[in-house]
Amino acid sequence: MGGLQDSENNSLSVSQLTEIIKQLLEQSLPEVCVEGEISNYRPSSTGHLYFTLKDEKASISAVMFKYRAGSLTFTPQDGMKVQVKGQISVYAQRGTYQITVNSMEKVGDGNLLLMIEQRKRRLAAEGLFDQERKQNIPFFPNTIGVVTSPTGAALRDILQILERRNPKISVIIFPCQVQGADAAESIAKQIKIANEFDMVDVLIVGRGGGSLEDLLPFSEECVVRAIAESKIPTISAVGHEIDTMLSDFAADYRAPTPSAAAELASPILSDLENSIEQYRLSFIRDITGKIDSFKTMAKSFSIENMESFFRNKENSYILRLDDAKSDLMNAIQSKIDKSKNQLALATNTLEQLNPRSVLKRGFSIVQDENGKIISSIDNLKEKQNVIVSVSDGKFVSEITKIQKRS
Repeated sequence: MGGLQDSENNSLSVSQLTEIIKQLLEQSLPEVCVEGEISNYRPSSTGHLYFTLKDEKASISAVMFKYRAGSLTFTPQDGMKVQVKGQISVYAQRGTYQITVNSMEKVGDGNLLLMIEQRKRRLAAEGLFDQERKQNIPFFPNTIGVVTSPTGAALRDILQILERRNPKISVIIFPCQVQGADAAESIAKQIKIANEFDMVDVLIVGRGGGSLEDLLPFSEECVVRAIAESKIPTISAVGHEIDTMLSDFAADYRAPTPSAAAELASPILSDLENSIEQYRLSFIRDITGKIDSFKTMAKSFSIENMESFFRNKENSYILRLDDAKSDLMNAIQSKIDKSKNQLALATNTLEQLNPRSVLKRGFSIVQDENGKIISSIDNLKEKQNVIVSVSDGKFVSEITKIQKRS
């Protein structure tokens, strides 16, 4: 360290001292794991997270850069107890030190998050979260069921919103525990009761905010399966918008809060009434317009011109009938003429092939005494009698000379 001191006045510059501190801290503490409570949480517009980590006796500045903060599964908040891992770094310009955070977990939540993630993968592999299973929320439910604590703020918010938006909708409360060891079975039981008796048109399942451990019943397998198997369309409404439970994946819809679930499930009555009134007025205008149009048309059909109107209609059909008749007769005559021509041509062909026609042209048929046609001189001999047929009769001739064609 003495080598860094000025040789004349035996002193260090501020930069030299800061560099010594920086090397000592960063080299001796390459990675630290620290637990503490977040305070003064200040996320920047660039995505970096700045905050202070403190306990009862001390505090230390911390920064988590954007490329690390993207891996967080929760949103840090003041007062949240966390465990961070990172390196100690010295910011020389200000002469301060801080933790550069690489990872952060809520204290006590790490194992729970791992368990929930493993359960999520297993249930997803069974198809419980498939989009094909999802049902549509009815547009105008007559009755809405709410599975929640009967004394919780979530129920009060839901009832207030439903009363304000649509007092015509009935509400059935299915009271259950939403926190503690028996909560999951209590929630699942009430979902099954609602389905067994087909009591409601849509079912809101949820509670208000809390810690991950408080909300854990809504990630229990029995609750997830009860929601997935529900024949009644379901809305999961657990905690705040940043809270995501397995019930959210199994339900037909996920609402960020119980209040949002009440809004999703209930159309505003006044809006519906206004829409119905607009449709009614539009319908009346359309009907009135049609009636007026028919009245105008009816005025043109007086007794005097009714006969003329129908006569014109009749004449039009008569002309069309005459045209069709003429076209049909022409087509039939054309067919007849064509058939006659074809028949004459066939008759002429047959006549040409008739042996009698051949005989009339000077040809003859030679037969022996047994009537066998002689087609070659090899079948003849001198002094043999043959029968010769011509066009108008027959005669017998004696062969006196046979001469082959050269």
